Amino acid sequence: MEQNWLTIIIYFGVIVLIFWLLIIRPRKTQEKKQNEMIESLRKGQKVVTIGGLRGTIARVKEDFVQIRVAENTEIEVLPKAIAYLEDDD
Repeated sequence: MEQNWLTIIIYFGVIVLIFWLLIIRPRKTQEKKQNEMIESLRKGQKVVTIGGLRGTIARVKEDFVQIRVAENTEIEVLPKAIAYLEDDD
């Protein structure tokens, strides 16, 4: 009877380890990379928002980022709404 409990605990530990390796660890790495990108935002960078809007950063404030999406058109978005930086090709 005691060995059954030991086996169950070992299986549970293996499942938790696999869950951590496949889900939690990659997600934390992705969040860290996103936060580093947000911290490095500066005026003039080309960005794409999570909604698919493309534009150039016009101003960076603590609570928001202004993005120029067309001439004489700027929008304010939260920094977390920026999905990625566009490459200058």
